[in-house]
Amino acid sequence: MEILVFVEIPKNSKLKFEFDEELKAIKLDRVLYGPNYFPFEYGFVKDTLGEDGDPLDCVLLATFPTFPGCIVKARAIGILEMEDEAGIDTKILAVPIEKIDPRFAEIKDIKDLPEHTKKEIKEFFETYKRLEPGKWVKLKDFKGKEVAERMIEEAKKRFENSKE
Repeated sequence: MEILVFVEIPKNSKLKFEFDEELKAIKLDRVLYGPNYFPFEYGFVKDTLGEDGDPLDCVLLATFPTFPGCIVKARAIGILEMEDEAGIDTKILAVPIEKIDPRFAEIKDIKDLPEHTKKEIKEFFETYKRLEPGKWVKLKDFKGKEVAERMIEEAKKRFENSKE
């Protein structure tokens, strides 16, 4: 399933940007408190609405950083189930389509992702909020492409219904 990912945070950034719906602009939320940096592009799947009322969060694996506000055509390959101090915080995992970056052409599902890459993703999310007062993260499991596609379809319907 192809999706459009709105990049909020480029790969290798320590700055946590987010799109502010009210301002219709990208704003700096905070600088990461610890030594971490985002080892991937991070943003959301366009035209989706999660159960929490926000667009679906998306981890976009990438060879090089883009920039905040960049739209990348990608393929969903799975999800990472997690929870934080605000509640359920599932992440869609995606890779750029082959035309954009052929290095990810063979990755069709989460099971195709190297184990070490999965460990890096988990390590980042387990530690990036550790020094922030009152914040925590609990990781659960990776799930495959079918789960991601179902979640995206439901979120797209929710988005369409919210416009009526």
